[in-house]
Amino acid sequence: MEKEPLIFSGSSNPDLTKKICDYLGLEYGKVDLKRFSDGEIWVKYLENIRGREIFIVQSTHPPAENLMELLLMIDAAKRASAKKVTAVIPYFGYARQDRKDQPRVSISAKLTANLITVAGADRVITMDLHAAQIQGFFDIPFDHLYASPIFTVLFKDKLKDLVVVSPDIGGIKLARAYAKRLNASLVLIDKRRPAHNIAEVMTIIGDVKDKNVLIVDDMIDTGGTFVSAISALKSKGAKEIYGAVTHPLLSGKAIEKIDQSEITELYVTDSIPLKNTPYSKKINVRTASELLAEAIIRSFRNESISSLFEIDKS
Repeated sequence: MEKEPLIFSGSSNPDLTKKICDYLGLEYGKVDLKRFSDGEIWVKYLENIRGREIFIVQSTHPPAENLMELLLMIDAAKRASAKKVTAVIPYFGYARQDRKDQPRVSISAKLTANLITVAGADRVITMDLHAAQIQGFFDIPFDHLYASPIFTVLFKDKLKDLVVVSPDIGGIKLARAYAKRLNASLVLIDKRRPAHNIAEVMTIIGDVKDKNVLIVDDMIDTGGTFVSAISALKSKGAKEIYGAVTHPLLSGKAIEKIDQSEITELYVTDSIPLKNTPYSKKINVRTASELLAEAIIRSFRNESISSLFEIDKS
């Protein structure tokens, strides 16, 4: 009889890993993660993983040690003769640099893909990539989950006159999937970005007057784009405004900006922990543990997980 999978956590988000293990009824994998006095990372598995299929849960948001820790955990697992190593990366960091859009810049998404592959990962499971084409940077099996099932259940049949808004052209496919699930119309915000983390709303394409609005996006960092979108939508007559954003980076004064904005509520997942950020009554965290747990167990059983990441391909 095949043994059950082993699930280990890096230090980026152990609470999420515990929820995944609880959902699956599995023991939390034992691994020792230490730092030398200069900050160098040291990894040791505290149980026998020879011939076992293991899953390492680690988001790679800043600091960069989160990515380095994942690489070392993968390497240690391969050197301990694990049968198969799957990197479960709820938030795939360094994904915003996915192409060479100006001279003399790096393509960090490709570099990160190379690092994970060379470290020895056999498969990657992640959720709501910043750019879906990053899947093609990997030469190993790659499962791309979507958080839309987590959020759409909150709004389905609960809000009348609902429109789904994409805050930029890059998120139009994601927004279309939400609109289709919610039987809502679609609105696009055309923006310009004169510098990093700075966005200027230019044009709202679609009607939001006297409508309830759901803004959807894969991540929220400084909150500048998001709050600018809220202000622009309100100026065009939108009623209640909600947000559904998968990855809450929330750097700088993002939480302060959200609190001071006219948004009714912002829903995020726990792909990135919020325990070290100031509390905001407008931010509601929904766990992604069940979605990730189902992906893990179906992958282990060699079952299809396509139903977990359905998205409009039209």
